[in-house]
Amino acid sequence: MLKVLVVGGGAREHALVWKLSQSPAVAQIFTAPGNAGTGLIAENVGIKPADIGTLARFVEERKIDLTVVGPEAPLAAGIADMFQARGLPVFGPTKGAAEIEASKVFSKELMQRHGIPTARSEMFTSFGEAKDYVNSQPFPIVIKADGLAAGKGAIVAGSAEEALEALSEVMERRVFGDAGNRVLVEECLNGKEVSLLALTDGEAVVPMMPACDYKRVGDGDEGPNTGGMGSYCPPGFFGGDMIEEVQRTVLEPTVRALAEEGRRYKGVLYAGLMITADGPKVIEFNARFGDPETQAILPLLKGDLAELMMAVFEERLDGIDIAWSGGACVGVVLASGGYPGKYETGLPINGLDAVDKDIVVFHAGTKYSDGSIVTDGGRVLTVVGTGRDISDARERVYANIPRIQFEGCHYRRDIGLREVAR
Repeated sequence: MLKVLVVGGGAREHALVWKLSQSPAVAQIFTAPGNAGTGLIAENVGIKPADIGTLARFVEERKIDLTVVGPEAPLAAGIADMFQARGLPVFGPTKGAAEIEASKVFSKELMQRHGIPTARSEMFTSFGEAKDYVNSQPFPIVIKADGLAAGKGAIVAGSAEEALEALSEVMERRVFGDAGNRVLVEECLNGKEVSLLALTDGEAVVPMMPACDYKRVGDGDEGPNTGGMGSYCPPGFFGGDMIEEVQRTVLEPTVRALAEEGRRYKGVLYAGLMITADGPKVIEFNARFGDPETQAILPLLKGDLAELMMAVFEERLDGIDIAWSGGACVGVVLASGGYPGKYETGLPINGLDAVDKDIVVFHAGTKYSDGSIVTDGGRVLTVVGTGRDISDARERVYANIPRIQFEGCHYRRDIGLREVAR
């Protein structure tokens, strides 16, 4: 029987804990630091994800059999390298492999070297040179900070004025800190956006179900970027043939390319894709489970997540198929008033026990205070429902959301709507 540690404290980690807890092979789960939701089904541990040395000591002391890393920051800091050096089983790529997310410049250059389809782009370290280049390009155009920026480092600019403002924010005002030391200026791809996650042990690549997420805060994709306001799975426009094409042209070549460059990738590889008139092209890679996509993907997984993760760690993924249930899943994020700007925390959350039994509520920004669950972040909850199709799943989720209440709560009302209207 396995003892598992899940690193992180968001809705993605709650979803991972929820799914791992269903495995007959798992005896006990810890989360670091977790949230009010993970605390209901696992033991929360007061260690921050960035404190990788303390995490390693905890794993050694408690004899943890598998550590699952949720957020990107500890992966970029080398948690997998430290754990491997100490002989501690870990699910997640090494620092070198995780650079595919930690540096957009590295990722882009890797794709260009190995012929992996992606958007045209140029890299700049000088604001003046980037400004001159922007003024010579057609619009819209995309400005990307090189480093980690909590999912907010890519800005689509519809005009020269917007593009120069974005460049100034990233390179001069340093809104993303050192992530803006280098900037990519990229052509804006047209088409339908989709995320495809795949498990890989460094050789075998096994795709999961595709999903679509919503990054803008408001309905109709209005307003500023967020960490993600909801998702649905699977999109009808991205079927089995397309999954196979992306596996052949993107996922497998990327895993091979990383291995050839001495960066064997073990974990989950997230490909953010645009399905263009010329075929699928990579927008970005992430080195971990996506948030909020994970919350919509895992409820459809019939297989044993713990067994799949151990197969990745032990490099025996070849020949393993992932079993999925039929139907669809929709997840809607409930956010604090003011998010993604300034927001208040410590607000009581009511109605969590009033939702239907087939609705799952994954916690993100929550904590216990005086015996009650209160808000503790920008994205507070993800309300998830499954159904025979997207329309059915949407109906179930949106019928339950009004039962959950906290001051300032806001959410998008169009998650999955474009799929229904397709």
